[in-house]
Formats: sequence, C-alpha cells, structure tokens
Amino acid sequence: MSVDLSTTFTGLRFRNPFLLSSAPPTESESNITRAFDAGWGGVVTKTIGLHPVVNVVGPKTKFLRADADSPHLSMKKRPNTALHSSWNWELISDKALDWWVPRLGRIKKAFPDHVLVASIMAGSGNDTELRHWQTLALACQNEGCDALEINLSCPHMDREDMGSNIGKDRELVSVVTKVVKEVSRVPVWAKLTPSTTDIVVEARGAFLGGADAISSSNTFTSLPLIDAETLEFEVHVDGLVSTGGLGGPAILPLSLAKMSQLTQAFPDRSFSGIGGISNFEHALSYFLLGCGTVQICTAAMLDHAVGPNVIKELTAGLTRFLEAHGDRGWTRVADFVGRHRDRIVAQSQIRRPDEKEYHGGHDGAEGYAAPEEAVRS
Repeated sequence: MSVDLSTTFTGLRFRNPFLLSSAPPTESESNITRAFDAGWGGVVTKTIGLHPVVNVVGPKTKFLRADADSPHLSMKKRPNTALHSSWNWELISDKALDWWVPRLGRIKKAFPDHVLVASIMAGSGNDTELRHWQTLALACQNEGCDALEINLSCPHMDREDMGSNIGKDRELVSVVTKVVKEVSRVPVWAKLTPSTTDIVVEARGAFLGGADAISSSNTFTSLPLIDAETLEFEVHVDGLVSTGGLGGPAILPLSLAKMSQLTQAFPDRSFSGIGGISNFEHALSYFLLGCGTVQICTAAMLDHAVGPNVIKELTAGLTRFLEAHGDRGWTRVADFVGRHRDRIVAQSQIRRPDEKEYHGGHDGAEGYAAPEEAVRS
C-alpha cells in the first residue's frame, strides 16, 4: 500500500505536515526560500508588524545544555552535553511591513505550490490598533500568503495590549480574531500563549471570533540561569535581564499537556502543534493527540538555520511509520490524527491496586480525622 505524505489543513494542501514556525529561521526571504528548497511543507514567517522594532544588544537567542552525568545546566559550550532548551528574548521582526510585502510576493511567485503563512501582530488598545491588524492581514494576503497566523502569544512584549497580554484575555482574543476574519479571504490561525490558567478559555474566544485553527504552544515565560562563578545572568545587557521565552526539548511535555486540553475540548477543530519537536517521534505525539500539522523551531536553528536534515528525518520518519502501520489502513496523517486524544483522563479514572482504598481527596482516609471530628477538636 502506497503512503501519502501530503495533508489538508484548514482547507490548504501541504506537501507534508511539517512547518517551520514563526521564529528566527523564518526572518528573511533567503531563509524561507532555502526552507522550501529543503522540503518543508510550509513556513510561518517571523511575526510582521506595521513598524520596525529594535532588539536588545548582543545575543537574542541562546541554548541551554545539560551534562550527561550531572544535574548541571548552562548555556556555556562544553563537551559531552545534550540540548536542554532554547532561550530567547527576541521581539517580532525588526523589518516593517513595507520591507516584507515585496518579499512575500516574490516567495509565492517562486514557490506557488508551497504554503506560506504570514504571522502578524498589532495592538488592541483602541480602534486604530485593531485596524492595524486588518492592514497587516490585507497586505499579506494580497501578496499571495495562503494563511494568516495571528500572534497572540509572544511572551516578552512590553505593551499591555500586545502579544501574550492579549492571549491571556479571552475577550481580546475573540475581538482581534473577529477583526482579522472580517477582511481575510484566507484561513486564520490563532497562536495562543501557554502562560495562562486555562488555555481552553482563550481558545474558545478565538473560535468564537472565527479562527480556523489554533497554534500552540508559543515559548514559556522564563529567565536565564545565574552563573555561580560570575553571579551574572548567563544572558544579560549591562547586568540586566528581562523575561524571555523557553523552547526546545524542555517544553515538549508541557506543550503536549496544553495541546491535549485543547483537542479534548474541541475534538472537531483544527490544531497546529508547537513545542520541543526534534524528530518524527516527537511530532507523532502531537498527531496522536489531534494535531493536523506541527511546527518546528529550535531543532531547525541548530541545523543550518532552516533544518534541512531535520525535515529529511521528519519525512523519512513519517514514511516509515505509515509503512509499518499499513495493515491498519493508515496511508496518510489524517488516518491517525487524534487516536490517543481520549486516553488522557482525570486522575480518578486511573486504575488503583484496590479501588476501595481510593479516596481522591473526598473521603477521609485512615490516619486522618473525619471532617466533623476536626471541627469539634
């Protein structure tokens, strides 16, 4: 039985379900064209705003590594270590919309059969800021972008009406999504922040606003470690640091937990999984939980910036998996998306050695006073 690596997601046909996420690997025309040449099924641009931003002095992205035989974690390069995570405090693209517009058009003309998704961001504090979302959406789709990913999740924007500050407010999530959908002729994906109490609440707001899909997770709010010898943060400017975003292998289990909440709450909706993916086995977890596509950043950054070897492993892994499970009739990703979604249950549904002994915090167990006895005492 032949296998088919292509997939359809939010009405768009992808050559394969693997995308480069909105991040440093997709910050330029040359990187995006190299990514398509390497075989990525889609690319999400670095987030585009109306105006240029200015990033901090010095390195904007660093990588934490763990020792194999000790609990030591550090960004310092040293032998016999494994990648733990990435850390960045990079803002959205430092190139404004006017810089991006002609380049988006050139990319689509050169790769008309590849999926180009424009990540966009504006504010939400007033009607003028909301109209900026529409300006960005119209400009990108007019240049041929196949979809829009609205960035409601950047963890380190100073403005209270941008990035994850929007993504933590379900009403603003809904309003911004609705505003973009009013002018969009292409699918709109809402990229949500994991730094919220219940991501399902914000996702519901996005879907009420008309979102065609949810992307999750962006990086987790975090700080770099302090070097015990110098007493300085491992990343700093003049001794000062701000919160940044943690990505890479360390957030894989965290992002999967967020995704399982989403896919269980909205089993009939579309999701693009992000967070910690380095190989096909990682991506498979997202597919089995209910994602139709996945997005990769950290692994690609460490592989010639755009991950030519990473995408080869991902597509080869998917091919092997489909061939191995051909007896189940699985020939494409859609055949096994969501197969393990219902295996995530409440603690009370996990079997105990003796069900009679399980109290779950509701009944008094041996050694604890009954509620009325506690009150009398």
